[in-house]
Amino acid sequence: MAIDSFITYLSLEKIYSPHTLLAYEKDLEEFKRFCRVELELEDISTVSYNIIRNWIVALVDSGVSNKTVNRKIASLKAYYKFLLGIGEIDVNPLAKHRALKTDKKVEIPFSEAEMVRVFSELSFEDTFEGKRDRLIIELFYVTGIRRAELMSLSLKNLDFGVNTIKVIGKRNKERVIPILEITKKLFLEYLVERSKLPLIVDAEFVFLTNKGDKMYDTLVYRIINKYFSLVSSKVKKSPHVLRHTFATHLLNNGAELNAVKELLGHASLASTQVYTHNNISELKKVHSSAHPRSRE
Repeated sequence: MAIDSFITYLSLEKIYSPHTLLAYEKDLEEFKRFCRVELELEDISTVSYNIIRNWIVALVDSGVSNKTVNRKIASLKAYYKFLLGIGEIDVNPLAKHRALKTDKKVEIPFSEAEMVRVFSELSFEDTFEGKRDRLIIELFYVTGIRRAELMSLSLKNLDFGVNTIKVIGKRNKERVIPILEITKKLFLEYLVERSKLPLIVDAEFVFLTNKGDKMYDTLVYRIINKYFSLVSSKVKKSPHVLRHTFATHLLNNGAELNAVKELLGHASLASTQVYTHNNISELKKVHSSAHPRSRE
């Protein structure tokens, strides 16, 4: 019952997305199952840290990555913080827990040359799907929006008068992002094809399947992977890599970190600074060519 109340709290008070809510619930149910099977314990509200540590050991021993373990424990920590807040427990068993160390994986963005090839060399069919796919790639690269933000983009939040779109980001935060004239042109071409669909089920959303339904995660991923597989040999080809590409190319071309932070919808600069590693190569070129010592 407490888990249901916690998920309701996250939904109504924190306004978390359905995807995030499902992740929290799955983590808690998994821990509950561990306690029931291994310890014959049904109530997880009063467990000690030692029990949680045993679960952590079991997860690591089974091959679960430290990053995933940390995410699962974060779910538990939030749950016990909630129980503490409503007076169900007196102490959060994870109050002093320290996250497992993880290796920071560097996302490799697409190069500017690869982006040029996508837009100039690839052939997009003159159909609803062709217009949609071309616009999706354009929008990821021009705005840096997240996959979930693209899928939930609403028609009412398009403003072609001033060439902006309004997106709903994490925790229901809104932000307005500028688009280019070419992006506006692609929007208008796509919307014409969209209006020709025989059936539109989810009319409020911009991006739809050919059956008129709202786009879904795997379809967006497949679209990006399909086209970029034709121009790039990089292992990972995804919407998130395009988001990295957007930030990296802006920084490489002189954009200020604070401006990129606002465009990406990050709450702090710390989140945006992960993209600066990609800018080091450009800084090295400037440093090598401009510093007096380089000429000695």
